[in-house]
Amino acid sequence: MTTIGEVITIDSPYTGHVSPGANPQQRSVPGARIVKMSVGGMDNNVYLVQCAGTGAALLIDAANEAERILELIGQEAADRVELLVTTHRHPDHWWALQDVVSATGIPTAAHALDAESLPVPPGRILADGDKISIGELQFEVIHLSGHTPGSVALAFTDGEGRTHLFTGDSLFPGGVGKTGSPEEFTSLLGDVESKLFDRYGDDTVVYPGHGDDTTLGAERPALPEWRRRGW
Repeated sequence: MTTIGEVITIDSPYTGHVSPGANPQQRSVPGARIVKMSVGGMDNNVYLVQCAGTGAALLIDAANEAERILELIGQEAADRVELLVTTHRHPDHWWALQDVVSATGIPTAAHALDAESLPVPPGRILADGDKISIGELQFEVIHLSGHTPGSVALAFTDGEGRTHLFTGDSLFPGGVGKTGSPEEFTSLLGDVESKLFDRYGDDTVVYPGHGDDTTLGAERPALPEWRRRGW
């Protein structure tokens, strides 16, 4: 059971730019509501995606500042968060995971290749192509190997046919996520090209694990340069 401590002000209109300690922002799209909040010193993004028809919600990355995340849940989707997905195993994306789960009992999910590194063993193991149903929303799991072995993105298409991608640290404005070797870079860029850019249209919105949003159309012309520079 979540309780509301301090009231959280959510800013509108939505710009996609949030910063640690500042108000979250809300974006309404056909069939869903997306709340984006930055937490912690590494400017990690936390996303609450709520089905407009049923109120059921998905939380993506309990990254830091558990109290703020719990306040957000209690205020915006009390007892309606059906799943908490961790996009990958790096600690800055799960520092608040144990506290949030202990306080709420929300079921958790992550890819098998990153699951053992998490402080809370995921109740659901995700694989490429899996579907996650949250109310009337359906998210597809997209495995993007390279930033970590088990990094995942989540995709859902709104009521007007526009896709929304939550990419963790695999894709940002200006490039793919950090990798530790040429082989990992080749794997990540190859997955991002084939599973995201080759599949979804230019109007697809990208919600990364840190920083501002972008679209596939804004990033697509730079793909050859990313490959040449190797990062």
